[in-house]
Amino acid sequence: MKPHKIENEIINASKNDYIVIPIYTRYIKPGEPYDIIIENSLDILEENDFLVISETPLAISQGRIVDESIVEPSISSIILAEIWSKYFWGYLLGPLMGIKKRTILNLRKLPYEARKHKKLILDYYGWKHALKPASEAGVDLSNAPGTYVSLLPKDPQKISEDIGRKIMAQIGKKVIVMVIDTDATYKLGKMKFTSLPISIPEIRNNMGILGYLMGRLGSIQGPTPLGISYPQNIDKILQIARIADECQRKNGNDMETVYDMQKKLNGDIKTISLEMLDSIPHVPAVIIREV
Repeated sequence: MKPHKIENEIINASKNDYIVIPIYTRYIKPGEPYDIIIENSLDILEENDFLVISETPLAISQGRIVDESIVEPSISSIILAEIWSKYFWGYLLGPLMGIKKRTILNLRKLPYEARKHKKLILDYYGWKHALKPASEAGVDLSNAPGTYVSLLPKDPQKISEDIGRKIMAQIGKKVIVMVIDTDATYKLGKMKFTSLPISIPEIRNNMGILGYLMGRLGSIQGPTPLGISYPQNIDKILQIARIADECQRKNGNDMETVYDMQKKLNGDIKTISLEMLDSIPHVPAVIIREV
């Protein structure tokens, strides 16, 4: 598999030109080092480039996956899945608050397994995240085999610094490494915030359902940066995160939800294997270079 595309894609963002290069890898398996992301980037990276990495392959590399098939639903998780998310949000609050039609349709057809998922969120992240109708606490149901889900990576700030040091040691170039999650950062007034449990310090985090509701009143700033190896202006960080996310959506496997994964791999969620995931292209990282 090619480590990257030969052509560089030029994106014009806020009057600044960037060269944007997707980094292709095979599927990174649970417990497997994420060094392949570095290896496939080294020949391309230049001084002061941004290397923007998705959180899911890092979390899977750390072995931060949980098999939801062994989770036993509770009364609370059943109510959260069947009444709160499926009906209250799927038929009442969702349409009233103008959330995406695709999200509303997904909520209305929540499977039995949603009860288990809500129980996992309650156990790991608590009520304020479980009350979100979907995409709770950044737990990823796609890009993991079978009935497994991936949690957020442990200490993404440390990961970004570690990767930056490894790149410097191998090619002697300063590269700004950023870890992002596709869950949104919002802006309301002067405050930037996210519902996610973690983020870079400039973004208020761990707001759960409150952040989600406040976000309906504010504006979406783009994906949420979880860690960055060198401090940067927050508006520039968010701009780079948006460009990276756009590139990944255009060039990657585009499996934003578990339903996308099922459609892409032509299989039942429970039967999706590591081999199936390894059979499609993955873009865990993007190089962004100012021109």
